[in-house]
Amino acid sequence: MEQTVIAKLRYAHVPPRKMRLQADVIRGLALVEAEAQLMLSPRRPGGVLLKLLQSAKANAKYKKMDPSMLFVKEIRVDQGPKQKRGMPRARGSMAVIEKKTSHITIVLGVSATLRKVPYLIHEHPKKKKIEKKSKKDSSEKKKPASEKKEEKMKQPSEPGAFKKVFRRKSI
Repeated sequence: MEQTVIAKLRYAHVPPRKMRLQADVIRGLALVEAEAQLMLSPRRPGGVLLKLLQSAKANAKYKKMDPSMLFVKEIRVDQGPKQKRGMPRARGSMAVIEKKTSHITIVLGVSATLRKVPYLIHEHPKKKKIEKKSKKDSSEKKKPASEKKEEKMKQPSEPGAFKKVFRRKSI
């Protein structure tokens, strides 16, 4: 029996037609390649599908499957329920606005003949928090006002606003 991993997302607030366009891009790709495609996608469904694909990857790790051997075997986008809203129109009528939702199912399969992908996706390291200096440290390093004025006087001054505005034309 062939090993597969399934991940489902229901009631995604993206219309199925837009979601299917993005799903067609990753159908049949290796897991790492599909993640790269979705990370670089500027479309909103790309982010939703990326999260679902990472969920399927986590399910595979739980089943002790090798993520490098997985590929997107099947991806299905079905229509979910529509929320109906109204927009007032002329002569007291109403235009119906449908807010569509999607149900997405991803099935990952194991492939023995999967070729090596030439790149790897590394997770970003977490940023280190910058420690704030206490008030005692900052007060020790402060210079008196007279020293600051002397430093400003030593620096060469830039041409004033008058010279910048009334410059002679050079031909």
